[in-house]
Amino acid sequence: MTEAFASEEMSSDEAAAAASSCGREFRANPYPVYATLRATAPVCPLSPPHGVETFLITRYDDARAALADPRLSKDMYGAIDAYHRIFGDSSIALDDNMLFSDPPKHTRLRRIVGSTFTPKRVESLRPRVQEITEELLDRCSASEAVDLLPEFCFPLPLVVICELLGVPENERKQAHAWSSTVARTGFGPEARKALEIAEGNLRDYLVDLIARKRREPDEGLLSALVTAQDQDGALTDHELVSTAWVLLFAGHKSTAYQIGNAVYHLLAQPDQKRLALQDTRSMAAAIEEIFRFETSVENSTFRYAKEDLVIRDQLIPKGALVQISIAAANRDPEAFPEPDRMDVERPNVQADHLTFGVGPHYCVGAPLARLEMQIALTTLFERYPHMALAEAPEDARWLTVPFPAFRGLAELPVVLEPS
Repeated sequence: MTEAFASEEMSSDEAAAAASSCGREFRANPYPVYATLRATAPVCPLSPPHGVETFLITRYDDARAALADPRLSKDMYGAIDAYHRIFGDSSIALDDNMLFSDPPKHTRLRRIVGSTFTPKRVESLRPRVQEITEELLDRCSASEAVDLLPEFCFPLPLVVICELLGVPENERKQAHAWSSTVARTGFGPEARKALEIAEGNLRDYLVDLIARKRREPDEGLLSALVTAQDQDGALTDHELVSTAWVLLFAGHKSTAYQIGNAVYHLLAQPDQKRLALQDTRSMAAAIEEIFRFETSVENSTFRYAKEDLVIRDQLIPKGALVQISIAAANRDPEAFPEPDRMDVERPNVQADHLTFGVGPHYCVGAPLARLEMQIALTTLFERYPHMALAEAPEDARWLTVPFPAFRGLAELPVVLEPS
């Protein structure tokens, strides 16, 4: 991190410019910028690469309130012009789901998904998640440097969510490729065209997959959603496609980056690794602290103001887009003492961090993410207790996508069994 990014030397304008541009230095370490914004411009208008001015909320108390504020709508159909400018016309076909809706529609969709995606169903996956974890590690070279992201961190949650949904094994690679394109890394004409093609292919695939589940139901979650009923009725075909998409996407990408973040920081801080590995309870606490310290969910999905509102003396006009910086809020010293220090013994962190949100949109997949994190980290470090980073911690390369929802490493080279 260069001296120019030391928070005490930055003005609010410089911090806003850094956060807007999402340059390489900011992506490598956004926390000094977030510290300046919390102190000087906690509700800050930005001009990000997608071209639509967005207000960024960085303080913990404001973030917690905003995440549950009904005046901030998740239904992006209400902000249709801004939505089209950012994502293009084709994205709407995949966004008719509980992530992008308000009550009463959100209440109905979440109730139906919740009735099938239960804690009991998630816990029943434990043996299979353990088996997948072991299989993936069996394929990794123990003596040579291996990039854990493509070899372990991404395949684990991807296989789990595909098996949970009922996506056939021979179709997962293509579905993942389309999904990765939809989570694109740019806003230019070429990126928009690639996005439109991938969204069309993914939509057509999910329509066909749902039709097959209707003809030949199985034990998967998608079959359960096809037949699930609520007092207000079943999911429409459009809602089914969009719900399948959001579960597929959200069910692996954030967890994959979170596993990578956890491995990196535990290897970079051996004292914290030792404390985390004491027993099951210690690992559970460590996972929650890592969710806080280096969340893979850097920013919330977009909201828009349904009316003029004021937060911290900043007017957010009706129709304006708003994002909550989960990463900034989770490092707020008013909420967490010494927030820039990872402390796996930090008390009450599970109840306080905002990685899974709060209120009606609290992440429905949180139990699955916690299960996968626990099994992945415990198995990895028990099997390879001397595992080490293949490069110095300060040489880590972080994602450089513009104005991202995710924070994660671009690669994670490790040696599982150093000689």
